Amino acid sequence: MTVPSLRQQLQRPGMVIAPGAYDAIGARLIEQAGFSACYMTGAGTSAARGFPDFGLLDMGEMVGNAAVMARSVAIPLIADADTGYGNELNVTRTVREYESRGVAAIHIEDQVAPKRCGHLDGKEVVSRAEFVSKIRAAVQARRTPEFLVIARTDSRAMMSLDEAIWRGNAALEAGADVVFVEATQSAQEAAAVPKKVKGPCLLNVVPGGRTPVLDLREAEAMGYKLAILPGVTLVAAIQAGDAALAELKSTLKVPAAPQGVAQLFRRFGADEWDALRTRFNAGAAMERP
Repeated sequence: MTVPSLRQQLQRPGMVIAPGAYDAIGARLIEQAGFSACYMTGAGTSAARGFPDFGLLDMGEMVGNAAVMARSVAIPLIADADTGYGNELNVTRTVREYESRGVAAIHIEDQVAPKRCGHLDGKEVVSRAEFVSKIRAAVQARRTPEFLVIARTDSRAMMSLDEAIWRGNAALEAGADVVFVEATQSAQEAAAVPKKVKGPCLLNVVPGGRTPVLDLREAEAMGYKLAILPGVTLVAAIQAGDAALAELKSTLKVPAAPQGVAQLFRRFGADEWDALRTRFNAGAAMERP
């Protein structure tokens, strides 16, 4: 069965929910849980390489992780592309690198590099003109309209909600497909964004962050078309890992596996690979004298 593209999903009624992952394991879990899209979190990708979300990873590291995740699932992958990694020329290459790896969409933000997590203090944003120019470059760089450009602005924290709305609408005029206003400061501000932005809007759902909207039904009622949950598998993995290691250290007993090794590998395509091996072995047997 053909999986609808992200653009097709966004054209339907309702809101697309894209839980976040930082590797192929998380992406597979999201797909197998029945979600129609997956999000590659930049914060999780950084953490998986031993760094905080301070803009310390380069384009190659981010694209490489996105490529592994995109090839591991059939559902569309949305990926963090930070600031686009430079000027308009760098943004052009960034789009082409992500698109060629099978990624469905990226978001590019207006922070000054090196960027920081959108829910931390100490951010700076570039000028309106620079942001719009980079979005225009991203739109013109893509090879197919099925690849979506999401314009993210962090200007609410640095300037005002009005500035963020202005930048979102300017990005849409430059050809962006979706607007991502990061870190609105209240539920009222979050609700105002889809009303004032003249196009589809994305909500970043971060428990403990600046935007106190955690009920996805509420987000959909506000008019959002896309919700990403960057930390959902990252936080779960850390909590489960801490608990398992604490139990092992205190008891020195290996916990029982909830499923066998063969069943585990089946979740990552073992049946398909076994079928391929069987087919080739059968062909080799027929060729033997």
